[in-house]
Amino acid sequence: MKIVASELPEVLIIEPKVHGDSRGFFYESFQAARYAAAGITGAFVQDNLSRSARGTLRGLHFQEPRAQGKLVQVLRGSVFDVAVDVRRGSPRFGRWVGIELSETVPRQLWIPPGFAHGFCVLSDSADFFYKCTELYTPEAERSIAWDDPQIGIRWPLSEPLLSSKDRTAPTLESSPVLPTFER
Repeated sequence: MKIVASELPEVLIIEPKVHGDSRGFFYESFQAARYAAAGITGAFVQDNLSRSARGTLRGLHFQEPRAQGKLVQVLRGSVFDVAVDVRRGSPRFGRWVGIELSETVPRQLWIPPGFAHGFCVLSDSADFFYKCTELYTPEAERSIAWDDPQIGIRWPLSEPLLSSKDRTAPTLESSPVLPTFER
C-alpha cells in the first residue's frame, strides 16, 4: 500500500495495492500491522455502511467526547469526501481537505479523531464503508454546517439533499462543543 500525505498532515490517503486481471480484482482493505506502521494505530471497534443517492450530502459530523477516527472508502459509486480540523487550539483549526473516492480508483481516507467528516454523492448512488475507532454515541454526536463560510469548502454541488440535522447544524464559530488540540 502507498500512503499519500494530504494538506492536513494527520489526514492520510491510502492507496492499496490492487491485483487485477480479466476476472476482476483483489486488494487488502485492512491489515492491522501495515496500518499501524503508517501511523493508524487505533483499534477499530465498529464498521458502518451507508447507501446514498446522487446529490446527498452527509456531514459535517464528529463526536465529542469519544472522538472517532474513521477509515473511509467507497465500495460502489463515487463521492467527494471531506475532513475538517475542528480541534480548538490546532494550528490548522478550520482547514479542510477534500478528495474524490470511487469504486474505480480504490483508495481510502484516514480521518483522525478531532476532525469533522462529510461527503457528497457524485454518482447515481454510492455505497460508503467506514471503520471507526470509537462506538457511535448519540449523546456525543456533533455537527458543523456543511456550508460554513469560515471553513469555505468548495463542494461540487450547490443544492444538496440534507437531513434536518445537517440543515440546522451550527457554524464552527458557534459550535458549543469542540475537541481540543493536544500536542
